[in-house]
Amino acid sequence: MALIVSLFFGFFPMFIFAILIYWLDRYEKEPAALLGAAFFWGVVIAAGGSFIINTVFGLGIYMFTGSEGTTEAATASIVAPIVEEILKGLAVAIVFFLFRREFDSVLDGIMYGGMVGLGFAATENVLYIYRNGYLEGGWAGLFLLAFIRVILVGWMHAFFTAFTGIGFALARTNRNTLVKFIAPFVGLGTAIFVHAFHNTFGGLIGGLGGLAAGTFVDWVGWAMMFVFIIWMIVHERNIVKKQLQEEVYAGLITQTQYQRAISPLTMTTAPLSGRATARFYRVCGELAHKKEQMARHGDEKGNAAIIKALRTELASLAPLTV
Repeated sequence: MALIVSLFFGFFPMFIFAILIYWLDRYEKEPAALLGAAFFWGVVIAAGGSFIINTVFGLGIYMFTGSEGTTEAATASIVAPIVEEILKGLAVAIVFFLFRREFDSVLDGIMYGGMVGLGFAATENVLYIYRNGYLEGGWAGLFLLAFIRVILVGWMHAFFTAFTGIGFALARTNRNTLVKFIAPFVGLGTAIFVHAFHNTFGGLIGGLGGLAAGTFVDWVGWAMMFVFIIWMIVHERNIVKKQLQEEVYAGLITQTQYQRAISPLTMTTAPLSGRATARFYRVCGELAHKKEQMARHGDEKGNAAIIKALRTELASLAPLTV
């Protein structure tokens, strides 16, 4: 029973967080299947691989130092941040290289980094809640660890790996060759650094004071990321606003449809009007971002054809759209 409860507290909140991240993508939704694959990578590949590699390094450090304290500190502050962020970052890298055209903005990088981070957190949460919570402190320990892992530090892995996503997104959206090469490494390095800082800071203070101080710093970081995400949503709105004006002038969409397309609420309200309406406004966002991509990077062996196909679909959907 305790394992089932641990699984619930480990996974269910992360699913809710994942839905919230998906909701925040207001103007150009990423494919749900691709985001789901990133989440699954975090659950199985990143979490499972990290557990094995961290354990092996931990044993090596203990054999070399003979100190449990040194082993625990080195694993938490050095080994785990490097191993975990690299394994999580691989999912973002795979999306970047195999589904390159899905990277239309920095917000997309945050989406993929956040999803793989939440998947990783789900598996890690189950381990901590059951092993460190229930097995060491019974049901009281389980609920305490669930509170800590879900409420106090629930966003930490999504926050860490979002920086890797930002790095790859900057490489995708920048024309400078040097930036394209360096940005993913800077993003990964930042993810490793903030992860290591999180694992080290509270421990240096120790006790409830360390937990409180660490939680405060975490929440400040999350608040700053949230503000950045809002800024990126506004940026994407400006892209849609700019790029769809041509469609209004050409008579492809009406002024009313244009105004609704640039509203941040449309992706939520459009499905209430039917599939055609929901798809219409989704295509509006995809078309606007693809045109922006075309302006920045040229045809890229297919942008022009994709834009033509999206315009054709838009023309067919417009009469059916509320």
